[in-house]
Amino acid sequence: MKKVLALIPARGGSKGIPNKNIKLFNGRPLIEWSIKLALKIKLIDKVVVSSDSLKIINISKKLGAEVILRPKYISGDKATTESAIIHCIKYFKNDYEAIILLPPTSPLRKKNDIDSAIKFFYLNKLDSCFSGSKLKDFLIWNYDKIYKKYKSINYDFKNRGSRQNRKLGYVENGSIYIFKPSLIIKKNNRIGGKFDIFNMDFWQSFEIDDKDDWKLLETMHKIYILNKNEKK
Repeated sequence: MKKVLALIPARGGSKGIPNKNIKLFNGRPLIEWSIKLALKIKLIDKVVVSSDSLKIINISKKLGAEVILRPKYISGDKATTESAIIHCIKYFKNDYEAIILLPPTSPLRKKNDIDSAIKFFYLNKLDSCFSGSKLKDFLIWNYDKIYKKYKSINYDFKNRGSRQNRKLGYVENGSIYIFKPSLIIKKNNRIGGKFDIFNMDFWQSFEIDDKDDWKLLETMHKIYILNKNEKK
């Protein structure tokens, strides 16, 4: 059995940004940043793109990834990422110890993040883990539709106390997920069993969902990824 399969899920349909996964992001198709990065990781045995779009499939092939044409029944707006993961696992006959999920909409991850996350997964003998970022000074509120009122989530607004005494929180940043295939086959969930959070910098917690995200992340990508690589 081989060790790690990297899966990059990329549907063709995107309402917020048409053709999002192959739209040029800092001069390259968005998905290229994830594919090229995954191919550099020696701990990854295979890089696979799962998509329902022939355009994405063809671009991914040229970039060096293996591809899976996703069936229509797991390709619509209501289809879950879990369904694409399970389809991939069955396609490769469950021949891997671990799956690492790398959504292309999180282009702020670095090579060292992926390397370290895989080592973290194996060192701690986990069933699953996901990347997260520490929430520092965010005071989070939620609106209760039933009682029609706001509620503070990560602190007591009636007793604020000092910032240092607030509970440490994490945001699931959507950049990296690692899990055993048996877990998701059994639970239909990528998180479960013995799991932990792999910490990443807070600036890496942003992902692309709409046009405003695109503009912001393209600028951040230039500053934190491209400029730093050029200086090396």
